[in-house]
Amino acid sequence: MTYPIDEIDVPQPPTQQTKRPGAKLAMASSYIGSSLEMYDFLLYGTAAALVFPQLFFSGVDHGVGIALSFVTLAAGYVARPIGGVIFGHFGDRLGRKKMLIITMVIMGFVSIAVGLLPTAAQIGIWAPIALVTLRVIQGIAMGGEWAGATLMSMEHSSPKRKGFGASIAVSGGPSGAVLATLVLGAFAALPEEDFLAWGWRVPFLLSIVLLVVGLFLRAKVTESPDFEKAQAAAAANKNEGRTAAPLLQVLRRYPKEVGLSVVGGLAPLFMQSLLATFALSLAVASGHTRSDALLMLTIANAIHIFTIPATALLSDKIGRRPVMITGAILGVIGIWPMFALIQNGSTGLMLLGFIIGNPLIQALMYGPMGAWMGEMFSTKTRYTGLSLSYQMATTLGAGFAPLIATGLMAAGSGSTTLLAVFFCGLCVVSAIAFIIAKDRKAVES
Repeated sequence: MTYPIDEIDVPQPPTQQTKRPGAKLAMASSYIGSSLEMYDFLLYGTAAALVFPQLFFSGVDHGVGIALSFVTLAAGYVARPIGGVIFGHFGDRLGRKKMLIITMVIMGFVSIAVGLLPTAAQIGIWAPIALVTLRVIQGIAMGGEWAGATLMSMEHSSPKRKGFGASIAVSGGPSGAVLATLVLGAFAALPEEDFLAWGWRVPFLLSIVLLVVGLFLRAKVTESPDFEKAQAAAAANKNEGRTAAPLLQVLRRYPKEVGLSVVGGLAPLFMQSLLATFALSLAVASGHTRSDALLMLTIANAIHIFTIPATALLSDKIGRRPVMITGAILGVIGIWPMFALIQNGSTGLMLLGFIIGNPLIQALMYGPMGAWMGEMFSTKTRYTGLSLSYQMATTLGAGFAPLIATGLMAAGSGSTTLLAVFFCGLCVVSAIAFIIAKDRKAVES
């Protein structure tokens, strides 16, 4: 089988350029977008556990209501790969910037709509239907947001700092988590009646602040220089014909890369979701107050903001693969003390458990991940390839993590042993993907 010359991915030698115009602005806009994404996710995840069963699934048993509420959470994850394909297609054809403005608008306005949504007591069955619909729409937008933000920051960076550039967008995740935890903590202090009546809505409505700031920055950022270079090269190629859709190109030319990216993302994304949702309830069930658990998780997430770019910067120097494999090995070792420390009666030891989880284990695998995945695909199919790979990994690794964790805890009669064994298995399969995958950083820099 032959391909038109413009479809052949020829690695280019690194340029001597150390800085690119607009890199800082691109990083800032990507950082804000990722912060909004995690802020919305954590708000929805917490509301799904504390509020939605009572307000949107009040006509069923409480346990069933919680399960249905978590199903709505998973529905957003299931929709993410769809969004990744849609926005990836147009991002590879029309540019990163346009898609990122659209995804941010959708994410922000859906979050605001959730905050204004009538409850089941007001509109009956239409309340949960509307909730699921909004979550699916938000999932589609989020499916295009992560890859686009990561690429915009990465492709504005110099060749020797692409891992660091991509990680700035990624570090918006824990930043959004810190912000969401602080806002939730403030309103959770309200009397329960007030919190259920109106208090839970305010954090959702405050998404408009991040939306306005993010849109202001994204309106000013320039298009990805890598994308513009690829477009110029394609236009200059006189032999160019109409190429296949980016999705078809990715599935035809990069099936192995997609598979390895998905498998590699399972362990770090499972850990991310586990600590964002399940670990908090585990700490409370172990005797910690909700306020102490929230505070310790917030401190750990604040540290996580800095360890993500630190591990990515290390991967720029020694390669993505050694850093990520180290994270997987530490995951197999560290998951056991992590659970033990979270369940310990000491607040300080609980904090240490949270730090072992995200700022250490997860950051080592996740910090270089944006660049590790992105470097597997050519510039003209990178948005689609990265979106599809990451969102499939997110759906499988993070989307069902709370349900899997709850089920394994129940099967283990309240013990975390089965859950720890399951995570060790994920670390092993992710490490195998890291080993097999070609480290493009090691080859091209």
